[in-house]
Formats: sequence, C-alpha cells, structure tokens
Amino acid sequence: MKFVENSFFCMQLYVSGSDAFKNNITLFTRILDRLLDGYDNRLRPGLGDRVTEVKTDIYVTSFGPVSDTDMEYTVDVFFRQRWTDERLKFNGPMNILRLNNLMASKIWTPDTFFHNGKKSVAHNMTMPNKLLRIMENGTLLYTMRCPCTIK
Repeated sequence: MKFVENSFFCMQLYVSGSDAFKNNITLFTRILDRLLDGYDNRLRPGLGDRVTEVKTDIYVTSFGPVSDTDMEYTVDVFFRQRWTDERLKFNGPMNILRLNNLMASKIWTPDTFFHNGKKSVAHNMTMPNKLLRIMENGTLLYTMRCPCTIK
C-alpha cells in the first residue's frame, strides 16, 4: 500500500509541475506578444531624444590561418552587443527573456560591421548561431558566432 501512495504522490507532483510549466509558457507568450504589439523594428531606440549607445565585445574562439602574401587572417569570434531599448521593458516572474534568432528579426538591432573586415558572416550551421536576451529594464544582449576574414 505504501508503494501505491508514493506513486500517487509522484503522479500529483508531475501533473502539478506540468501545469506550472504550461502556465509559464502562457505567461512568456503574453509578455512577448505585449512587447511586440505596436513595436516598429525600423526605428532605433530613443529616436529623436538621444543617441543609442551600443557596447560591444568580442570573444575569440580561434585565430588563423594568417596569410602573409594576402596580408589577411581568419578569426572565429563570438560577437556580443548590448544596448537599451525602452520599448522592450517588461514585468514578469522572470528577470531575463532568453530568445532565439527568430526574435532578433522582429526587433531593432544595430547595423555594426568590422571596418577592416574582408568577409564577415554570421555562422549558420544547421541554424543561425544567435542568442538574444532581454532584461526587465529593456537592456538587450545580442550574441552571435561570427567567422571573419580580416585584412
């Protein structure tokens, strides 16, 4: 009888956990829908009021080969950009929305480039290697893997 009681308890926990998961997905969907309602990704944040400051950093994962004759080299990096978009502030049970590359096409993203880059593309092995995080205060962290040939 003890086994049956324990099995029932485990079953209740699983169902309750499943319901909580469904509720979180529903809440997550509502937050995303509200963020995108009326959002125009053609307009940069703070248009007319202030300059949009985009902070960047690069994490190098591989370097080379170096071509002395062509005076160029290849580097594979994770390129991260951070900026704030007041239109994307939200309130919810989570502090950060972790999103995939599909959401990145729906919001404003900076048009950054490597000045001495000969060829720079976002890595697209099976899926684009991009990650977007939106914090409650509207700060975004956009990360992409980017192989570059630099002159």
